[in-house]
Amino acid sequence: MASVAFGYLPILLFLGIALALSSIFVFLPMAVSRLTGSHKPDAEKLAEYECGFPAFEDSRAQFDVRFYLVAILFIVFDLEAAFLYPWAVSLKEIGWTGWGAMMVFLAELVLGFAYAWKKGALEWE
Repeated sequence: MASVAFGYLPILLFLGIALALSSIFVFLPMAVSRLTGSHKPDAEKLAEYECGFPAFEDSRAQFDVRFYLVAILFIVFDLEAAFLYPWAVSLKEIGWTGWGAMMVFLAELVLGFAYAWKKGALEWE
């Protein structure tokens, strides 16, 4: 029983060191700023800003659903590019089967892109 618990000692040691270092990196700068006097909050320091100027609206305003749709489409087509690189590198080894599988994959993506385009998902008003 003791040998099983002893096997977890390196993991516990690693977690302890990680917790100690993360605590130091979080709390030490706060303590140093309070001790050196750089912690002097005022209304201007605590003001909210976006891109260097005050916010126009409430920060909890809802986004238009088209924003999320465009983001999802970007992720889908970005993943397509990520799949093309390893496929192109290994094309010689995977042969015609790999080429055919990638053509089916690309055809599905082109059909999806055409459908999204036809539905107006890429239009931004």
